[in-house]
Amino acid sequence: MNPLWQHPMGVGTWAWGDRLFWGYGKAYGEAELREAFRESLRAGLRLFDTAEFYGFGLSERLLGRFMAETGERPFLVTKFFPYPWRLSRKSLLKALKGSLERLGVEAVDLYLLHWPWPPVPLRVWAEALAEAHERGLARGVGVANCSLAQLEVVKGVLERHRVPLWANQVELNLLQRDWEAHLPALRREGIALMAYSPLAMGWLTGKLDPDHPPKGYRGSKYRPFLDRVRRLLPVLQGLAEAKGTSPAAIALRYLMEKGALPIPGAKNAHQAQQNAMALRISLTPEEMALLEGAS
Repeated sequence: MNPLWQHPMGVGTWAWGDRLFWGYGKAYGEAELREAFRESLRAGLRLFDTAEFYGFGLSERLLGRFMAETGERPFLVTKFFPYPWRLSRKSLLKALKGSLERLGVEAVDLYLLHWPWPPVPLRVWAEALAEAHERGLARGVGVANCSLAQLEVVKGVLERHRVPLWANQVELNLLQRDWEAHLPALRREGIALMAYSPLAMGWLTGKLDPDHPPKGYRGSKYRPFLDRVRRLLPVLQGLAEAKGTSPAAIALRYLMEKGALPIPGAKNAHQAQQNAMALRISLTPEEMALLEGAS
């Protein structure tokens, strides 16, 4: 059985140490992230998703530091970034060992290929993932941002080594729902769909104004969705008020009810609390249909 099924939701750590996109060191820093880590654990979230690319290693170092301070060992997911100068299987194993050192562990629970990019063929990285598992450096392996066809390539390679494919991590939220239709088939195959940006980079929390979108990537990326945001936010807010919870929790619970494993980010204890509310609510079929219609 895929151990990811034991985790209805996790914690994404893209913002942990990332100065370029999220502004680490300005509005928040290590102290706030430490509280986010502890509050997430207190709320029952036991899966943390990171990557060597996040903060160029700082995200993994911070997570490793927080684990060492608390004595906690949650389920750890990290990722290999296929930089164009990484041209052999050995580069994945070397990168994984670097991640293990920064995290302060002997093995991760799940190791993912971050992107299926050239020039190295996907099957080569799949072979390297199998080797990482066989060497005991990763208890499970998977991919991120892969299409269905690419998943088949990776799955075929791993099956030859009798290594299961545990996960595909993709962008999935109420504004970008392309993968929803594939969730039942993936589950039958034993593959968990991990949903990153499950709150659409903050758009589904109610904190961003679609009439005055922020500058930069978050504003430009979701500009085509702003009409949908305007329709969806009142529904999210209405359901949140009726259930005594947050709009973020409603958006996250929607994905959980669909069978995805959302990994929302948390930069402080308050955000961790808002996200964790999703564990304590449910949505009726009528409420799910309401969200689907609005989105």
